[in-house]
Amino acid sequence: MALPPLTLLLSLFFTLSFLVSSSSSQTCSSYTFSSNQSFSSCADLPHLDASLHWTRSQSSAICIAFRAPQASGGWVAWGVNPAGKPAMVGTQALVAHRGPDGAMAAYPTVLTSYSPSMRPGNLSFPVYDVSAEYVGGDMIIFATLGLLGAGGGVANAEFSHVWQKGSSVVNGVPAVHSTSGENVLSMGSVEFH
Repeated sequence: MALPPLTLLLSLFFTLSFLVSSSSSQTCSSYTFSSNQSFSSCADLPHLDASLHWTRSQSSAICIAFRAPQASGGWVAWGVNPAGKPAMVGTQALVAHRGPDGAMAAYPTVLTSYSPSMRPGNLSFPVYDVSAEYVGGDMIIFATLGLLGAGGGVANAEFSHVWQKGSSVVNGVPAVHSTSGENVLSMGSVEFH
């Protein structure tokens, strides 16, 4: 016996709703990177639906991937604040967005004020292999960080970190992010172990 059209339509709607909600709520531990890169640890961050993935080497190097959902015309950023406080000012950040040619651009920058330049700059610690990709509605930053104190016999290294995303890039520079809601709450501490 065939289902009435309304019942069939409602069943299809609920099935699609479930599939969409289950894909957008994927946890960091179940995420597979397009390059099949893997990390030994991860954390689902409490704001902006972001996650941080990392592997700590025997030295002071930490390979990271920061992932957040974002429209292709927006930007994302993640960084640590060496001053030991979870605050935007003083953060040594990695930024990713689409460049003028449409390719993903990723680079380090220092947030020296509440109106930072967001242009490429040198961090106070070594950073290598900075890259980004845009996959399935997520912007992802990859990098290797030479964080002093993160290795060399230190069992666990805890850092204050902040993360952010904004909706637009103007002339190759990320524009200001929202200054309310989850955007002002996206900070905390992370222990690289």
